[in-house]
Amino acid sequence: MSTAALPTRSGQVLADLIPSSRVRDVALVAGGAVLTGVAAQIAVPVPGSPVPVTGQTFAALLVGTSLGAGRGLLSLALYALVGMAGVPWFAEGGSGVGAPSLGYVFGMLLAATVVGALARRGADRSMLRTAGTMLLGEAVIYAVGVPYLALAADMSLTAAIAAGLTPFLIGDALKAALAMGAVPLAWKHLDEKR
Repeated sequence: MSTAALPTRSGQVLADLIPSSRVRDVALVAGGAVLTGVAAQIAVPVPGSPVPVTGQTFAALLVGTSLGAGRGLLSLALYALVGMAGVPWFAEGGSGVGAPSLGYVFGMLLAATVVGALARRGADRSMLRTAGTMLLGEAVIYAVGVPYLALAADMSLTAAIAAGLTPFLIGDALKAALAMGAVPLAWKHLDEKR
């Protein structure tokens, strides 16, 4: 699917297709936080790593892409703040500020902003560009999460990469592939309905 097949919507993300209001924005921000919290409960432990494979990163990147940079950042900030305040909706029902995987949550804040900004520039309209956007988002999450893991778990950077990056690369490629199909197809479906 090429971007030429889709009408240009300069500056729009999927959420912008819903009639604008403050209520809409609050609902989208809260809904994105809840979606991320629910997706975090889909967790598979990784032997030798304090970080499980979750649906959390996938949800965070979809939230950023669908809501745009501003609402995506607010949504993930709400998710982080509520989880740090004690709501058990981090991975595996965790909460608080002591987890060595909290750096990944901070990385998701930045990643949602980055992918949201790229989506507003049309990076979510084709399969290839969406895949690149999602992989960049994943790289941002790791750029924050892995060093945080090293510090919080008193690991060397090499050990943190082995425990907090390497085991997740195949899963992240699959998540990017899912997004690569889902987001451009959503745009295509919406364009056909217009």
